[in-house]
Amino acid sequence: MTASRNPSFRRGAVRRIVDRLMAGLARRGAAPGGAIALTVIGRRSGEPRTLPVTPLPLGGRVHLVAPYGVVGWVKDLRAAGEATVERGGAPMRVRAIELPAAEAAPVLREYVRRISIVRPHVAAGPSDALDAFEAIAAQHPVFAIERID
Repeated sequence: MTASRNPSFRRGAVRRIVDRLMAGLARRGAAPGGAIALTVIGRRSGEPRTLPVTPLPLGGRVHLVAPYGVVGWVKDLRAAGEATVERGGAPMRVRAIELPAAEAAPVLREYVRRISIVRPHVAAGPSDALDAFEAIAAQHPVFAIERID
């Protein structure tokens, strides 16, 4: 697996339709699993891009995890540094701070433990040691998000 993309994950036409549906549900507060709508400005298009993500509150912070690798929203978030999140209420602007591997590892492991659907896309399992997650952290970026007032 390369650091730039995950060959086991393809975002085809069906996935794009499901993502649009889930993002709409998230905006209304009705998406399953606590999903939220993440809107980030496209790094090339300059247009807003919205998709559903599942945040992980842990250690007093809220995290966004990229279980499918360094996909478009990750690249866009890296470029923009901020985004808007929404779940059943007013949109909230957030700053995104990408965590170094040592800080990302426990978050990534907890994400894999809680969200079983992503396990086939992550090369470490829920019972693996933290060093296994630290070794793959570059392939699955983790961001802490903070509200921008």
